[in-house]
Amino acid sequence: MAYNLCSSPSSLFHDPPFISCSSSRKFLLRNFPSSFQPSASLTSQSKTSLHVSLQEPIPEQLAPDVNSEEDANFEDPVGKSSSSSKSYIWVNPRSPKAKQLLKKSYDSRYNSLVKLAQSLDSCNPTEQDVSEVFVGSGHRFLEQDVVVVINNMMNSETAPLVHKYFKGKIRVTREVILYNVTLKVFRKCRDLDGAEKLFDEMLESGVKPDNVTFSTIISCARMCSLPNKAVEWFEKMPAFGCVPDDVTYSAMIDAYGRTGNIDMALKLYDRARTEKWRIDTVTFSTLIRMYGMAENYDGCLNVYEEMKVLDVKPNMVIYKTLLDAMGRAKRPWQAKTIYKEMTNNGFSPNFATYAALLRAYGRARYSEDALIVYKEMKEKGMFLNTNLYNTILSMCADVGYTDEAFKIFEDMRSSATCSPDSWTFSSLITIYSCSGNVSEAERMLNEMIESGFEPTIFVLTSLVQCYGKAKRTDDVVKTFNQLLDLGIIPDGRFCGCLLNVMTQTPKEELGKLTDCVEKANPKLGSVVRYLVEGLEGDGEFRKEAAELFNSINGEVKKAFCNSLIDLCVNTNLMDRAGELLDLGLTLEIYTDVQSRSQTQWSLHVKSLSLGAGLTALHVWINDLSKALESGEDLPPLLGINTGHGKHKYSDKGLASIFESHLKELNAPFHEAPDKAGWFLTTQEALKSWLESRVSSELVAA
Repeated sequence: MAYNLCSSPSSLFHDPPFISCSSSRKFLLRNFPSSFQPSASLTSQSKTSLHVSLQEPIPEQLAPDVNSEEDANFEDPVGKSSSSSKSYIWVNPRSPKAKQLLKKSYDSRYNSLVKLAQSLDSCNPTEQDVSEVFVGSGHRFLEQDVVVVINNMMNSETAPLVHKYFKGKIRVTREVILYNVTLKVFRKCRDLDGAEKLFDEMLESGVKPDNVTFSTIISCARMCSLPNKAVEWFEKMPAFGCVPDDVTYSAMIDAYGRTGNIDMALKLYDRARTEKWRIDTVTFSTLIRMYGMAENYDGCLNVYEEMKVLDVKPNMVIYKTLLDAMGRAKRPWQAKTIYKEMTNNGFSPNFATYAALLRAYGRARYSEDALIVYKEMKEKGMFLNTNLYNTILSMCADVGYTDEAFKIFEDMRSSATCSPDSWTFSSLITIYSCSGNVSEAERMLNEMIESGFEPTIFVLTSLVQCYGKAKRTDDVVKTFNQLLDLGIIPDGRFCGCLLNVMTQTPKEELGKLTDCVEKANPKLGSVVRYLVEGLEGDGEFRKEAAELFNSINGEVKKAFCNSLIDLCVNTNLMDRAGELLDLGLTLEIYTDVQSRSQTQWSLHVKSLSLGAGLTALHVWINDLSKALESGEDLPPLLGINTGHGKHKYSDKGLASIFESHLKELNAPFHEAPDKAGWFLTTQEALKSWLESRVSSELVAA
């Protein structure tokens, strides 16, 4: 049987003849001329240990023995008479010389150098101990051997001592190569400080760094999660005449992205796409995260699609980053698609991907999907943290999943991994408050205080809503005073909640709440007094209402306007209600309330409160009457869109209330069987009804 004597050639090593295997029970003795540069195709062993990114091979040269004065040349197994023109010599594998030749193959020598590197890693980091390891090795070293030894080391404390030892023992033709392989030991150990000190020593020795020097230090900084350092070293390269290659440029996309220099990162990324650089998954992950932070969520998806085109396989970090971005974008449908692609590609969800998915579904109120993820996590024995519990509890509060929320809260309290915090209690108090369960809301508030948490403005807002539903006006006032005592400044949402409570409060108790509103927001209080106290002055009222809307945050303008109109309707101030609706339309607080096409005119009230919706209905009917009186042609179809949803904590929606009101008016609108939330009528039916209304009004007059 032939001996397996295949060696490990490399452009770093130009050694005496070595043995190559054949598959026919024989082996050949190969002789390389000194000018030969072996192929980059290596055995698995040499690929692992010799990949040092050197740009030029070291010339073949023997060095004096570091331990003796003897000649370091190896004995030529076939004698000095071997012709350089003959590449292979057949050797009988049964020959007694075969074992001797095996011992002289470079595989055998390489293995001994790897063992030497391991011994140097484990010795004490002192010059004396390093020297003793070399003395005991019995090796006679080539310059290339030095590279192999250092390149296989894993100890950044002993590597510079080994480098120093060799420098004092042999003549080195390319010192930069030895420095580079030593720097790579620091990179393996993530020791950027040590790498920087070695670089300074390199300059002091008069050795000029090359591209490999900088790319090694840059990648070390990147591995140490120090992107600022990576940028610092990258920007030093021109001063030393070094031009980065595409791999270094690609790494810098990641570094600039992590340092927040988005413009530079995107500039390099555009260049990468044009010049078709190789970009690794870490850099792609940074790009996705970078676009996500800039709220350019389409950019995140574009990077993901470009990865597919370039046949770069996403890993779990990429998927998690994408899911996080889609969660912040409130695009749960895209999160679901990405998750499906992840599982189809053979990845099993881990805690990080489940957490990202749960946040994405929870924020977007994809309640069913969120609960499925939650159950899967529990079934797999995954322990949720407080933030994840709060995310799903907050979702339950927003969509009215009362029973589910209580069960999840009990799971949380029984877990050994987390405890309820202020946000947890806030969500539960919100659920009880919206359900009108005063006693449970108060019990949860007491538990919150006993746990060491003071009520927040969110908690107090929920309590005000709860007491308002229960018609406990004095408790609303007490809660408002408690907020002031805690030094909390009422915000727009709190004031909006006070307004909403006023729409549910008996008329005789409105004065108590008017005082609270005025303390919370004097401009709002002034407008409310016009309505509650029936003050005169049409022009002044509109002016003060306009000043109010122009002074508040856009997020609460519609809520304020809705509640003020509801308050007008409840106190039978229909002219004021119409005035506020007109002001809301003028200031574009309400948009797209009416629409007209050649075939259909429509009223859209699904985003309005009940009072605002009914006010808009009467204004629209008056507009239709005026259009008819002026001779304007009505379209074939007319409709009212109330939406088909119900309030999360109520069985009623606008549709059912509008249906009753339209019947009271005897209006010819009927619920469309194929369009939920729509009430439709024809031109002829509406025209007849409008004309009958005019006749009735004339008779009444």
